[in-house]
Amino acid sequence: MPLTIWCNGKFDDAATRLLVAGTREHKLVWARETSANVLEAGRADSAVERAEVLFGQPAVEDCLRHERVRWAAVTSAGYARYDTPEFKEALRARGGIFTNMSAVFADPCAQHVLAMMLALGRNLLPSYRDQLRDQSWHYEERRYESALLTGQTVLLLGYGAIARRLVELLAPFDMKIYAVRRQVCSERGVRVIAEDRLSSVLGEADHIVNLLPDNAATRGYVNARRLSCCKRGARYYNVGRGSTDDPAALVEALNSGRLGRAYLDVFNPEPLAPDHPFWTTRNCYVTPHTAGGRADQDEAIVRHFLANLGRFASGSTELVDRVV
Repeated sequence: MPLTIWCNGKFDDAATRLLVAGTREHKLVWARETSANVLEAGRADSAVERAEVLFGQPAVEDCLRHERVRWAAVTSAGYARYDTPEFKEALRARGGIFTNMSAVFADPCAQHVLAMMLALGRNLLPSYRDQLRDQSWHYEERRYESALLTGQTVLLLGYGAIARRLVELLAPFDMKIYAVRRQVCSERGVRVIAEDRLSSVLGEADHIVNLLPDNAATRGYVNARRLSCCKRGARYYNVGRGSTDDPAALVEALNSGRLGRAYLDVFNPEPLAPDHPFWTTRNCYVTPHTAGGRADQDEAIVRHFLANLGRFASGSTELVDRVV
């Protein structure tokens, strides 16, 4: 039976053609306003009331209001505005499904973290800075301050799709890996710990990787108290959400040497203001929320959706990246 699919995602031409072709057995309805920015909530749209499937960034109220909606598929890995008991319970009550795009963004985010770990360890960024500035030859400083990842300790704040992929990428370095998560259970190659053990493990970690989502429990999570527990000279990475950091505490930790380096890809708000201290704080490295980026992003998102659409249309509830 054909489905009505509402979409407010804005994709490149190739991905749009793929979506149109892949939904030709159904009815594809475009929202009045489309957007490529997944960080912005979609506006309420009257066309939703005719749809069983929502694809993009639908307004939360549309998902809740229209009983006809059976599946909401968001085009992002993060889903903070949908992550409420009210939303989840309303969807479950009608047998609805909610999915995200973790499978699309896990690999690029994990590779991005690994790239920065290696770049910082091998002093690539200071050497590039020398090339741009005065072409000075810091042989002994760069060579003898370089470090190996081999045998070091990593602490993962959060253990979802990105963390799992990062663990796979770190396997050749024979690292000790801890992960903090709400449900403590065994994971191959990872020592999963409860939050009440975090302070002690922070003192052991050479690398702290923040993969936390944005919600009431995680805002300001990396604060002065937790940073004070860190091993002196530890390196910190955030590809989760900027709201989980206390910016002033991070700047202080870098200036004092408590943190040896910080690599930040996410901020609150974005874009990062030109006069923000992160740009000029020593040993702080910034990228503009590009960790999840990939050249084929739009096509990968559409292919992920179409694969799940095939399952959903056949009556299966076993959708990839199902949250509810």
